[in-house]
Amino acid sequence: MSAGVVRYDCSTVAGRAAGLAEAAEAVSRGELVVLPTDTVYGVGAGAFDPASVERLLRAKGRCRGMPSPVLVAAQEVLDDLVSDLPAPGWALVEAFWPGGLTLVVRQRPGLNWDLGETHGTVAVRMPSHPVALDLLTATGPLAVSSANLTGQPSPPDCDAARAMLGDSVAVYLDGGPTPAAIASSIVDLTGAVPVLTRAGAISAQRLRTVVPTLRDATGG
Repeated sequence: MSAGVVRYDCSTVAGRAAGLAEAAEAVSRGELVVLPTDTVYGVGAGAFDPASVERLLRAKGRCRGMPSPVLVAAQEVLDDLVSDLPAPGWALVEAFWPGGLTLVVRQRPGLNWDLGETHGTVAVRMPSHPVALDLLTATGPLAVSSANLTGQPSPPDCDAARAMLGDSVAVYLDGGPTPAAIASSIVDLTGAVPVLTRAGAISAQRLRTVVPTLRDATGG
């Protein structure tokens, strides 16, 4: 890794404070950061910085046809990002946020961002990991994708993320192994019926306790 790349042990108070400050500064400079979440490690960039998001996609070897999801620090941020979240969406948010559930929704028109070829939608999640939430509170919404090279396993710890992304990332926040080591579930809310498009941390059965009309398109 280059001399400019730093890693912080977020298991200590001092390391966490220093790491969060440096990561927030790196995001403001348009650089990439790796952060722990409650599912797997993610690589993040400022959501409203198109050049940084493009850098994120390049670092992963990911095409614009696979746009980056967005992580937020609070449910209330949805009002600024989303156009007309349907009632099932709010029910899922109340039940499972913060947590391992990503919602695909219609984005609010006129947002000054470029996450890739989204076709007017955005995949958004509020994680429950305290380091991730602290960073998001400091930076605002981040474009965050799993911290792996496309096609490789999603990393459950900082070592795995660093081995794949190396010096394409400015700051690594090491929060230890992630609690779940499994990706979030994804529910698409852009149609008439909510659709589970990726099975993950939250099962279809649990989701249906809140939204009985959920259709499972994963074959599970």
